[in-house]
Amino acid sequence: MFVREGVCGVDERKSRTLAICSVVAAALFWSSSYAVTKEVLADVGPLTIGAIRFTIAAVLLAVMVRLRRNPVARPDARQRRMIYLSGLLGITVYFVLENIGVELSTASDASLIVASYPLMTMLMELVVFRSRMPLIRVGGVLLATAGAFLVVRNGAEVGGAARWFGDVLLLLGGLVWGGYNVLVKQAGRGQDAVNLTFYQTVAGAAGFLLASLLEVGDWKMPDATTSVLLGYLAVACSVGGFLLYNYGLRRMTSSVAVNILNLVPVFGVLGAVVINGETVRLAQVFGGVIIIAGVALGLVERRTVAEKAAVPEPTPVGERA
Repeated sequence: MFVREGVCGVDERKSRTLAICSVVAAALFWSSSYAVTKEVLADVGPLTIGAIRFTIAAVLLAVMVRLRRNPVARPDARQRRMIYLSGLLGITVYFVLENIGVELSTASDASLIVASYPLMTMLMELVVFRSRMPLIRVGGVLLATAGAFLVVRNGAEVGGAARWFGDVLLLLGGLVWGGYNVLVKQAGRGQDAVNLTFYQTVAGAAGFLLASLLEVGDWKMPDATTSVLLGYLAVACSVGGFLLYNYGLRRMTSSVAVNILNLVPVFGVLGAVVINGETVRLAQVFGGVIIIAGVALGLVERRTVAEKAAVPEPTPVGERA
């Protein structure tokens, strides 16, 4: 009895540790995407970047699904519609806002604003799941909002109307990302990370291919450096990042998973300085620190909820009774 409980406890801790490590790894990949995208935008339009990036990712994921030895049951028609919707929301809509936002603003602004996304996800959960928000969490929301305001205000003062509009688009992307997290908790039931990411990426790539037709007049063959960077965005940031994030997301509450993405601003700003040669002002840093502090305060006492929300790994088709 005690041995069995001990083994279960070890397995549960191992599963949670793997989930946390997966989301951390996704954050590390995604933290570099802002600086890399900023470089690619010099030669390729924001919609075309998304079309190339996610079409390559969809092909790679299709090969992975095809070569699997123990495939998971295919989702039914209703579930596929929900997964496709989550793909259009979390890939097409979100990355349209992100790519255009980064083009108008800076990679460092994008990295700092993304720290407010846990706040937006938490508010989405509040609305959808009717969860109560303690007073300390309300304080965190207000603090994070103040930090986001400082970052956007700094962008307007330094870069003018274009940078301000880019920052606003990045904030709207946070609302979309929060909706994606809430939706995928429902749409992904019974599906593992590979299947879920594949169907999402197919929908997201299709949406981007249609949107990229708006830039057809600007299409040209990218040079070798741009091609390598596009490959990195597709393989590391799209396939790797989404697989790792979806694996971890299904084993914890969405706000806890997104909270781990607070690693993104730290590494993202470093990437903007090293790769893009951007200068980070004190107002930006101060706003980013306030956002992270507010989010950390807003997510107090989330651990117990996260453990209850863990979703078991689906059983492969060949192993089911």
